[in-house]
Amino acid sequence: MSFEHKKSLGQNFLNSDYVPKKMCDAGEVVASDFILEIGPGTGALTRELLKRGAKVLALEADIRAIEELQKTFSREIAAGQLEVRHFDAREVSAEELGLKSGEFKVIANIPYYISGLLFRKILDVDVQPKTLVFLIQKEVAERIARDSKESLLSLSIKVFGDPSYISTIKKSHFTPPPKIDSAIIAVKDIGQEKINPSSRDLFFKLIHFGFAQKRKQLLGNLTAEYSRDTLEEMFEQLKIPKDIRAEDVPLEKWLELTSKIQSGPKL
Repeated sequence: MSFEHKKSLGQNFLNSDYVPKKMCDAGEVVASDFILEIGPGTGALTRELLKRGAKVLALEADIRAIEELQKTFSREIAAGQLEVRHFDAREVSAEELGLKSGEFKVIANIPYYISGLLFRKILDVDVQPKTLVFLIQKEVAERIARDSKESLLSLSIKVFGDPSYISTIKKSHFTPPPKIDSAIIAVKDIGQEKINPSSRDLFFKLIHFGFAQKRKQLLGNLTAEYSRDTLEEMFEQLKIPKDIRAEDVPLEKWLELTSKIQSGPKL
């Protein structure tokens, strides 16, 4: 395709079929799948998805890319296997797109600068995909799926699914090459089972308070909002060390603390 990339859209186009194949393998794409692809760009990933027989809804913000995609995949569009829509990924809503929870997969090479936003918009909703595969900044993928320490982002993903680091992707696989390496990350077994819908808001409120000042202990951060005496009692009951930092608290303990605060006395 002949158009220049736009820095403002964070465009780094895939230039080989190696990465699309790895991404489709990670998402276990089969012919019966319905795939939501965000930012198809030059269509490298789109081509592999279609080759595997999947039906694809591609959302693209760049009208130039849409025009090229319509030419390149005219046959698949005519056959109803591919639909390309002019859409800003930051406004994506599976519900508005008419998708049903657990009946689609999201596979995409997304701009680095909106990766955190897109994880939240796709996972922290009522209509969720069954599988999510993103090509993102390597450092971010490691923080989510490989780091022994937790973060706001890792907890926000793990509460809805199980993330895994699939593979490192070198800069040379993109045109233009980004300044840093990327990685494929997959989130599977997505659902609402780990958290009660009524406590979702409280969970996110707690982790935001907990990570407000990373160098401070969790207890100290939470006392900005809650009674220290009651918190200390809860920590003791849940066997959470009083000197622990937020990054060292596993998801299970955050969920237990959320439940305890929700059902306990008003703090």
